[in-house]
Amino acid sequence: IEDLQHRVQVEREAAVLIAQRIEVLSTKPWKEAQASAPSLSSDVNHWQRQAAGLTEDAQWSSVEAKFPAMLDSSRNQLQLVWEAFAAALEQTVAADADPQAPLPAVPVWADELRAARGQDVSVATEKSGQNAQAMQEKRARAAVEIDKALTVLERELAEGHGKATPKAAADVRGLLKSHGRLVGAELEARAHAALSQAGELEGWQRWRADQLREELVAKAEGLLQAPEGQRLGGRKMQETLRSLRDQWKTTDQGGQANHALWKRFDEACTEAHKVVEAWLTQVRQQAEVHKAQRLAIIEELKTWTETHAASTDWKAQIRELHGFSERWREAGHLSEKAFAELQPVWKDAMHQAHARLETEQAESTARRRALIDEAVALGAAPILRIDAVKALQQRWQAEAHAVPLERKHEQKLWEAFRQPIDDAFARKSSEREKAATALSAHDQRVLDASRALEAASASGDAQRIREAMQALELAMAGQATAPTSKADAVNPPPAAHTDAAAEPPTDSSVSGESAGEQVEPKAEEKPEEKLEEKPEQASEVAEKPVPAAPPKKLVAVRGDDRPGMKKAEPAGRDGRRGDRPDGRRDGPGMGRADARG
Repeated sequence: IEDLQHRVQVEREAAVLIAQRIEVLSTKPWKEAQASAPSLSSDVNHWQRQAAGLTEDAQWSSVEAKFPAMLDSSRNQLQLVWEAFAAALEQTVAADADPQAPLPAVPVWADELRAARGQDVSVATEKSGQNAQAMQEKRARAAVEIDKALTVLERELAEGHGKATPKAAADVRGLLKSHGRLVGAELEARAHAALSQAGELEGWQRWRADQLREELVAKAEGLLQAPEGQRLGGRKMQETLRSLRDQWKTTDQGGQANHALWKRFDEACTEAHKVVEAWLTQVRQQAEVHKAQRLAIIEELKTWTETHAASTDWKAQIRELHGFSERWREAGHLSEKAFAELQPVWKDAMHQAHARLETEQAESTARRRALIDEAVALGAAPILRIDAVKALQQRWQAEAHAVPLERKHEQKLWEAFRQPIDDAFARKSSEREKAATALSAHDQRVLDASRALEAASASGDAQRIREAMQALELAMAGQATAPTSKADAVNPPPAAHTDAAAEPPTDSSVSGESAGEQVEPKAEEKPEEKLEEKPEQASEVAEKPVPAAPPKKLVAVRGDDRPGMKKAEPAGRDGRRGDRPDGRRDGPGMGRADARG
């Protein structure tokens, strides 16, 4: 259907071009027009057949109503022009054959017949000059003007500039009409070819522009035909109407204006703009309310500044000022002009409210920098004073609680404060590690033996505890420990231990707690007491060959609350190294004479 409508517009332009050719022939000698009449008649008949073919198309009934009327108008106009031209040419031929016949209505042909009859010629060109040279100059000037205008038209057609093409085509048509008798056949054919191409382009552009205009009209009319819940709001409606009007202006640049479509489009846009007007009225009312709210916030902030002029609760002030800022941000929308008026007033009020706080924060920053300098000096001291470090940290915490700072700035100052102290502690730890690695072999053996004793005490195994204690005593005495098997063979356990381990408990009141007491005192003995024992004691004990009894595993039992327990009796003495069954105790000054005989 669109292609059929486009063909109708092309045929209309073709009819206009044929009519222009007939008009141009009427300005030339009648014999030249008579020679061109057969080809012109053939073109007219061909156009009529093409127009009839359009009406016989199957889709012709579906085209818009304006296109059939457009085709009928072009057909009637072309038929009238052709019939008038043919009648004038026939009358001219008759007048040439019969001097008494009336002259035709075409002025050029009538003047030519008068000249042939010997009558006065009133043609302006023949009156202005009979000189052939003057006529030649006029022909040359006309050819130059037409060629110049034709060159412009051909360039616009080649570049596809639809906006400038109609004007260039109109200029060529005007020159052909005014200089028709002075134009050569070659230049005239070139002009008609360019005008035909321009007519097709103009027709397509006009058709396409009307299509775009009809789409815009449908969009504009559909703005208010949408369902109630799908209609555009005020701002969106305003943007849509602005876009539609801009698109309409663009279509007007590509073709001739269509006043009927423009009227429909403008009426639809005007009706839809009522929604925008109602929205703008509401926006103005809201803007007044929002402006009043912001002015009230500014006045409240000024009053707050005067009220808290002597307050030192800086944390509370920061919270309240932050609350003012939040209320200002949420106070509602303002126009750019109104916001530009209120924003400087708000900033000035906030600056006055923050003045005391900013001054105190600057002083707090200076005090914290002084604490940082003290921390640097304290960390650089050869001996790190823990009490001074704690006091300095307490002063920092008190300052931080008193005057809060901006989070990033406060974190930066804190890192600068703790860095020298952390470095000092790291240096102290490094020195300890160096001192630990610098221990002698003797100290290392003592440390290893003490760690083994701790592990044995944690396991609760009495045999392991005794062996670990013996190893620790030997390490403290400066003797290297031997393998366990050799130590058992050379240094058997004391007899007292053997007897105590082999002899079962004589009283049922012996509990797991008393058994545990056999281990704990040994683990709690101080190294100084063990160092006081002489090496001779270990040798004396070793001289008595007593068979070693297998160690008896200690079992923890509850004895304090057993039925029949004699709580009044004291707990039995635990067997320790150096004790004897007869109650005597080995020592540096005891039993030595007996041992020697």
